Amino acid sequence: MTAANRAAWRDRLYTIIFEHDTAAGRAFDVGLIGTILASVVVVLLDSVGGVRARHGPLLYALEWAFTLLFTVEYVLRLLCARSGGRYARSFFGIIDLLAVLPTYVSLLLPGSQFFLVVRILRVLRVFRVLKMVQYVGEANLLSRALWQARKKIVIFVFAVLTIVVIVGALLYVIEGPTSGFDNIPRAMYWGIVTLTTVGYGDIAPATPVGQALAALVMIMGYGVIAVPTGIVTVEIANAARAAMMGSGTCAGCGLAGHDRDAIHCKRCGTRLAEGVSPVSSFP
Repeated sequence: MTAANRAAWRDRLYTIIFEHDTAAGRAFDVGLIGTILASVVVVLLDSVGGVRARHGPLLYALEWAFTLLFTVEYVLRLLCARSGGRYARSFFGIIDLLAVLPTYVSLLLPGSQFFLVVRILRVLRVFRVLKMVQYVGEANLLSRALWQARKKIVIFVFAVLTIVVIVGALLYVIEGPTSGFDNIPRAMYWGIVTLTTVGYGDIAPATPVGQALAALVMIMGYGVIAVPTGIVTVEIANAARAAMMGSGTCAGCGLAGHDRDAIHCKRCGTRLAEGVSPVSSFP
């Protein structure tokens, strides 16, 4: 095969696998999504004891058939991509690799094949197939809001962990093993369950002082729900406002007023959020 024929073959394969504006590309993507959904159903059924007892060999064969099929697809993507390394490091490239690894790992670590449910993430390609670009834009907006709120959320999580440690130590001292608080980590587990308003009830304070502390933790639990929700809501509103105004607010120094087509901040050089696409599938 000449270099020209090889280049033409790669271009044709690239059009089918990576492009979705052609009939062949759309057919490939639709078939791929159907195959992905079928493979996830096989993994789910394999986790049901009764089904596995009756159809174990068939499910095992299907699981390996899907894995080999996706392995061939992944290799073809590497071969025909404009840049194999860029594709391998992209969001979908990593997901495509994770979609086949668990089956091979299960040869050494039985049970790891159930992690194949990660294949469901590959169905995100449906947004490209159905031309639902507006949903991708909304997803990017949410991603930017979460990124902007990351420092506040980290501080909040550390504050919650500090409260859990203190409350756990207090309950361990107040209640002790007689009420099920055998050690501080177990008391911390109770604190997390109570603070998050889950309330399993497997262990509970029995003394008046312990119950009073528990009531305080329950009330604080409402704040645990409200605070991160408020943080993310504010950042979503800020991101939406910045997108509408085309201000290009810098995540590094907070400077606004950039040109709509600006890529980097004119003050600190940080890449502007509007120029970042967190989910890229093109190599």
